[in-house]
Amino acid sequence: MKFSEMKYRRPDTTAVEMAYRDMAQRFPLCATAQEQLALLERHEKLLGDVRTMSNLAYIRSSINTNDPFYKEEQQFFDEYLPQLQEYIQQFMDQVLASEFRPELEKVTGELFFRNQEIAKKTFSPAIIPLMQEENRLATEYEQLLASADISIQGEQCNLSEIIRYQTSSDRCQRQEAWEKTDAFFAEHGQRLDEIYDALVKCRTEQAKKLGYENFVQLGYDRLGRNCYSPADVEAFREQVAGKLVPIVHRLKEKQAERLGVSNLCFWDEDTLLPKGNPAPVGGEEELVQAAGNMYREMSSQTGEFFDFMVENELFDLMSKKGKAGGGYCTDIPNYKSPFIFANFNGTVDDVEVLTHEAGHAFAAYRARNLRYLENMTPTMESAEVHSMSMELFSRPWDEGFFGEGAAQFRSYQLENCLDFIPYGTMVDEFQTRVYETPELTPIQRKELWAQLEKKYRPWLTFEGLPYFEAGGYYQWKHHIYSSPMYYIDYCLAQITALEFWELSEKDWQGAFARYLDLVDSAGEKTFRGLVHDAGLQLPFEPGCVETVAETVLHYLEKNPLV
Repeated sequence: MKFSEMKYRRPDTTAVEMAYRDMAQRFPLCATAQEQLALLERHEKLLGDVRTMSNLAYIRSSINTNDPFYKEEQQFFDEYLPQLQEYIQQFMDQVLASEFRPELEKVTGELFFRNQEIAKKTFSPAIIPLMQEENRLATEYEQLLASADISIQGEQCNLSEIIRYQTSSDRCQRQEAWEKTDAFFAEHGQRLDEIYDALVKCRTEQAKKLGYENFVQLGYDRLGRNCYSPADVEAFREQVAGKLVPIVHRLKEKQAERLGVSNLCFWDEDTLLPKGNPAPVGGEEELVQAAGNMYREMSSQTGEFFDFMVENELFDLMSKKGKAGGGYCTDIPNYKSPFIFANFNGTVDDVEVLTHEAGHAFAAYRARNLRYLENMTPTMESAEVHSMSMELFSRPWDEGFFGEGAAQFRSYQLENCLDFIPYGTMVDEFQTRVYETPELTPIQRKELWAQLEKKYRPWLTFEGLPYFEAGGYYQWKHHIYSSPMYYIDYCLAQITALEFWELSEKDWQGAFARYLDLVDSAGEKTFRGLVHDAGLQLPFEPGCVETVAETVLHYLEKNPLV
């Protein structure tokens, strides 16, 4: 069914809650595992119904944050989903206590139960009002950023559209774009401070009520991280700071030489070439057509998937006024459909976000017939392996997106991969330290961010950007507000994706076969299990970051950006 034809209806909350009460009462009375599995199937149907409507409301409200109907529906789900979680948890408590658990695990898989045990720790009815407040604050933040209307070069831009100017080949234009972006955040700085301060306090209070020392481990558990700990991530961050940052620093010195500047200002950071970054050869229609050609040639599986996406209009790609920022993929369970949301702005980002989100969507499409929704998606670092690897598996088809600039894009892409990891790791350390010390004031949080900039991106100066120079740039990153502790996932996945890239340079078909196996395992394996079974090294393992970085550096030395 085409996305425009998918009908939205607010769930009957009373009926849903009564159904869960009934199932929770009946489950322990079942005489056989088969009877309990039938109730578990009923849960899956109810959950699928609610998630379908919730995701339709979320997609349509993010496409137009000013739509009054879907704005109200998003507010409804911000309030309702925490309340529903109480009833789901009461049912899942009975599932976890089942006398037939070994028999159930033969059907659901052992990881289903392990993940439910983690989820159980993250919820109590006592925190429902706090969860609702957290949702409300995150929605307010997203709407505030979506309201940006910045005048530049005779054009009114939102925060997605202005990227064209922020990465322009004209340095003065880049500077102007970032100065005006800095001014937007400064203008709204007080409210942004208030929202984040309230979020930190709200999440910390939830953690305390649930018996956690602070929000850090609760954040891990909410993300379902089932095979690594904050200590593993800390070891990864140490590798990045000690081994990767010096390598990226050398690349940045070469970038400064290419741009003809003595030092990189913040407005130079994302422009890797003096004539501007590689640009796609067409707009939305041309890029979707190029992607279709690529996916049909790539494999029968990817071709079938992309034709399904096009036929059912499961995209909203162009940036426009009132649209939420960023890009994402989500699913619409009852229609067994992924959906891709993006903000095309005429830059290289259009290709990168299309192939990235298509990686997520392909994984969702492959998993859509699994019996249990809980098994369809792995933890987020594994889901990001789907997307970030797809970006790199697309390289043989880059001519379709960039024409004669394809070779230049390939070097740009790999340099950008390495460049991203210190920034993403900085976001994780910032969040970790903020939630370990929730008493920090808004000014102290900005000071912390500014200190981490010097640790992870020592090549940058923020001249002329007073708000960002003081540490306010963290407020630009949606995940810090809306998806706490979610960001190191991208860095872990980037290392794994680069390992796939290295394999694909030697044997593309063999590497893609391994990738398909990883995708088709969906959420039925842990990150460690997926990486191990693909024959790759875990990013946490000593030396992994440096080995991967040196491989990329060797490629860039042979294929320099010019």
